Amino acid sequence: MNNENMTQPENNSDQFQNVPTMSPTKAAVLGLIAVFFIFQFGGGLLALGIFGFDLKNADMNLLRLLTIGSQILFILFPAILFSKLVFIDVTSIVRFRMPKPKEVGIFVIGMIILIPLMQEYMHVQNYLIGELAKSNSFVQQMKTFLDELDKYVEESYLQLLTAHNFIEILLIIITVAVTPAICEEFFFRGFVQKSFEYKLKPLTSIFITSFFFGVYHFNPYGLIPLIILGMYFGFSVYFSNSIIVPMILHFLNNFLSILAFFIFGEDELMQTNFVDAEGINIHFIIFSLLLLLFISFVFFIKKNYNRLINNKEVQNDMPEMRN
Repeated sequence: MNNENMTQPENNSDQFQNVPTMSPTKAAVLGLIAVFFIFQFGGGLLALGIFGFDLKNADMNLLRLLTIGSQILFILFPAILFSKLVFIDVTSIVRFRMPKPKEVGIFVIGMIILIPLMQEYMHVQNYLIGELAKSNSFVQQMKTFLDELDKYVEESYLQLLTAHNFIEILLIIITVAVTPAICEEFFFRGFVQKSFEYKLKPLTSIFITSFFFGVYHFNPYGLIPLIILGMYFGFSVYFSNSIIVPMILHFLNNFLSILAFFIFGEDELMQTNFVDAEGINIHFIIFSLLLLLFISFVFFIKKNYNRLINNKEVQNDMPEMRN
């Protein structure tokens, strides 16, 4: 997949009907900055006003509801507002189209490969960081700082995911899987990526959007996996021309994380676990095989997507692939 091959369609009706009121690239950047500060500071002030400084002893169900509300108020609503202010037709900008089950299934297969790939990557990454930290004082200092930050993130997730009854389990699924899948995808893959695509090449648009998607999550050790995950979401919305597809993939990823936590417990959250020299070899081999399989799958989809879905309606709106 490269920029030259992933070109915009020559006769994309969306771009003629949706003449932007300002530079789409500037709109995307402004949206990223605005939502970042609104979500972080607005959500923080809201939590502070309700719970004070004692978040550890806060009512977790109320905190979950606050998290849901913050995502809707400070991510989804601004995304809709920016889309409406900059473009005429919000529906076409965010690519709201119901996909066929076959389309969803194609990209779910990729997720089945990508999720264990990212887990194996974490093992390899953490091993390399640990080895570098042994011989470099600066890396050791950075590792200590990142460990503390990651510990704080893990403790927050641990509180958020701990349930005592079925109602709390449902609330956790809505908080961690359903709401982020809708709100974040509408903003990142809907408004931001599509805005970048007006001026930038598709792969560049996907990467920039995914980079900020990773940064937004404040997960130091998970930054690169989050960027890769975001790129796959961006790839799926670009080819399917449907925001519903990455929403489903996002939900699936987060739901499986919740499920893994309920099955395996607290250890599933620990991203700072380091493997020894004996154990790293098998992780590196599995990582390499999964990486090769995933890259092959992406190129296969890129080359054969129209034929696989056999959907003339989608094909008319699909980017023209040039070799």
